[in-house]
Amino acid sequence: MPVPGFQELTLPVLGEFADGHERTTREVRDRVATSLQLTAQDLAESLPSGRQTRYANRAAWAHVYLKMAGLLESPRRGVYRITERGRGILTAPPARIDIPFLMQFPEMVEFRNRRGDDQEAETATGVEHVTAAVELTPDEQIRAGYQRLRDSLAAQLLTRVLQASPGFFESLVVELLVAMGYGGSHEDAASVVGRSGDAGIDGIIKEDRLGLESIYVQAKRWEGTVGRPTIQQFAGALQGHRARKGVLITTSSFSRDAVEYAKNLQITIVLIDGAQLAQFMIDFGVGVSEVETVRLKRLDEDYFAEE
Repeated sequence: MPVPGFQELTLPVLGEFADGHERTTREVRDRVATSLQLTAQDLAESLPSGRQTRYANRAAWAHVYLKMAGLLESPRRGVYRITERGRGILTAPPARIDIPFLMQFPEMVEFRNRRGDDQEAETATGVEHVTAAVELTPDEQIRAGYQRLRDSLAAQLLTRVLQASPGFFESLVVELLVAMGYGGSHEDAASVVGRSGDAGIDGIIKEDRLGLESIYVQAKRWEGTVGRPTIQQFAGALQGHRARKGVLITTSSFSRDAVEYAKNLQITIVLIDGAQLAQFMIDFGVGVSEVETVRLKRLDEDYFAEE
């Protein structure tokens, strides 16, 4: 039989957690393969990149979507367990758990709609967006698929950052700032970020390799919203040092009041929330690795022009 799609695997994957036990993705993958009577040939079928089997990839996506919809949770890396919502689904399981089914949950709608300027164009349920995907041109489908992969990767990155230690988060901030071209060398940045702790300042880095100007840094590995008082404290610390530029990085989000306050300051404070942090990590290659490069080509009309 052909390898089931991830939407065909989603219900069997959830069912393996019905007993309430924590299980690794590998363990669940093996159990589902046995229950579906997949052959060795099915399990060996690889993706075009050759780096992963098609079944392992689709089973992993089933875990991701179940987690995004709140049916599974991950207490630690690579380990999942069922939630109360997931238990409720299994009391009267549907014939199939696919994307339209999962879109009944607000967490899934938020995940699917996390598209920047496109967010306002999404519908309240998001189901129309799912069904409309088949009407896209091949180019648009590729780009839409890439965006979904990127959104999922960003969500996974943020989850892992929140699970990391404060020391690891400081190291991550250093890596990111250096990758973005700030802080001089890695050694220079590492020696000043995470050392100060002076009135809300966690570090001072160079704006460029010559050190013509300094940028003051505050990093907050929080889950709660960062409000205006935190920005006020940071601004006061910058003024105390006669500094003109600062960046505040958090794993959570900023309140509207905090954002407006930062905009109206005479000094420059750049706010980077968790969503932006994850996007920067992807853009600058921090905490991610390249799996496959796809080059799109189109017809060269000039080549075929005959005079």
